[in-house]
Amino acid sequence: MGSYDTRTAQGKRARARPGRVHNGRVGENEEPQVSRAPLAVTPDEPLPHPDPHRATVLVIGVVATVLFVVLRFAVALGGHDPLAVDLWWDDLMLAGLTDVGLVIAWVPSIIGGVIGAPVVGILIIAIFLWRRRRWDAATLAIAIVTVTAIGAPMAAVIARVRPSDSLAESMATSFPSGHTAVATTIAVTLGLLLRRWYVWTLGVVWVAYMMWSRTYLHAHWASDVLAGLLEGIAVACLVWSAMQAYRIRRAMSSRASSAEPDA
Repeated sequence: MGSYDTRTAQGKRARARPGRVHNGRVGENEEPQVSRAPLAVTPDEPLPHPDPHRATVLVIGVVATVLFVVLRFAVALGGHDPLAVDLWWDDLMLAGLTDVGLVIAWVPSIIGGVIGAPVVGILIIAIFLWRRRRWDAATLAIAIVTVTAIGAPMAAVIARVRPSDSLAESMATSFPSGHTAVATTIAVTLGLLLRRWYVWTLGVVWVAYMMWSRTYLHAHWASDVLAGLLEGIAVACLVWSAMQAYRIRRAMSSRASSAEPDA
């Protein structure tokens, strides 16, 4: 009776052990093979929703481009001489010239200059990368490079003469204002990326400050800074719209490829 009970208990323990089947026999101390369905593959990034304001931004960019071209032809038709509004504004700035005003005017001219503007741009891009916002960093970088690549050669080709009483640059590269174009590009791009009212407010104030500064120093005619404003708006809006479209297309392609079954 005791021997039968011992064999029965050993058999129950053997049947209770997990095992793997080998030629119809279950091996001891081996984990059973469990059939599992393959895990669904998720794309590298979620599919971003189309921005509801993208069409509006695109239209603004196109309108700014058209207005820039119109202003360019208006200046060309006048033989690149200052327009009537240019002379009026230059006289107004000259009448209000003071030492304190000059100090205030030089601040944005230095910050937005040949050295200052790239440093500011790199710092903002670095912050975006540090915050893991690589799309925002790429958008801002492409916008700055684009506006510089368009504006600098254009100013050299047009070769509009600056006001004779310029207190800053003297080269004949007055149209469009590069300082204003870069400042506007950065301000508008940051506004579109961050979507905060205070970012827009600071951007508007900074661009207006830059436009006043360049004319107060008689480095540009009023039409030059207006052209820089239009150029910056056009580049920022068009680059942002293009990056939004590319980002959505890339995410859709990634999701479609991940959904394809393995061969």
